[in-house]
Amino acid sequence: MADVQGGLAPRPPDAPPAPLLKAILMLLGAVTLFVLLDATASHLGKTYPVPMLVWARYTVHCLLMVVFLAPSMRLRLVSTARPRRQIVRALCLLATTFFGMAAFIRMPLAETTAIIFLSPLLVTVLAGPLLGERIGALRWAASIGGFIGVLLIARPGSGLSPEGVTFALGAALMYAIYQIQTRQLSATENPVTMLFYTALTGTLAMTLLLPWIWGGPLPGLVDGLLIIALGLFGGIGHFLLIRAFREAPASVLSPILYAQLVIATFVGALLFGHIPDLPALTGILIIAGAGAVIALDGQRKHAAGRHKG
Repeated sequence: MADVQGGLAPRPPDAPPAPLLKAILMLLGAVTLFVLLDATASHLGKTYPVPMLVWARYTVHCLLMVVFLAPSMRLRLVSTARPRRQIVRALCLLATTFFGMAAFIRMPLAETTAIIFLSPLLVTVLAGPLLGERIGALRWAASIGGFIGVLLIARPGSGLSPEGVTFALGAALMYAIYQIQTRQLSATENPVTMLFYTALTGTLAMTLLLPWIWGGPLPGLVDGLLIIALGLFGGIGHFLLIRAFREAPASVLSPILYAQLVIATFVGALLFGHIPDLPALTGILIIAGAGAVIALDGQRKHAAGRHKG
């Protein structure tokens, strides 16, 4: 999933206007790459251990940033005033990736993506006690609606793996905590540095575990390329995401992120032949609608507060 709750560098106010279409296309490209990442992990996870795939995803991502950004940014790439918080935040995303991949190999793409997209609703619930934010009636209603959507997807008789649902909920929870930490850090930290710390921490942590997590058959050419593609999809997707949010207002782009649910449904049907049934599809639409409402309401309140200031 994309990091959309902060930590993205806003477009400078004095910058010349950028075509909105360009930003939307970059955002759609990003979420498509995230879906391809999930679909590839779902396919490979049936043959190779999930921790090994997580290692590959972060290692390739980290190498991409070192090759393309380190020469120009140098020490700015790792310069941070809060290294411990950066590492804790990165470990939360690492846990999100692990739980997410574990869920994707057990459940269909669309339903799993929808449950993980519960994270913005969890952020709303946790923002009160953790960030001291006031949660209005609209956000509470949207959050309750999102949880109802999950119940429709994971209802008794749905045929979904209970273990897979548990992993997906774990991914949603860890991603919500990650997003809250992103909000807390984004005021003082460079977004590219934050992205690099997630890649670096994930790489180092999984590399230390590599002797114990390496397994499965020796990858052939096709599977080897797919394993490398995990990091390419994640790294390029996050790059496009950051660029999109620099070029256009978050109030316009945030609801479009939920196109990932539509793309996941289409890719799941195309590659795996799975089409959600009517209750599950209704739940997916409810979660997408609830998330979009929260995104729009958050941007509206932010704009109102900035206007008053």
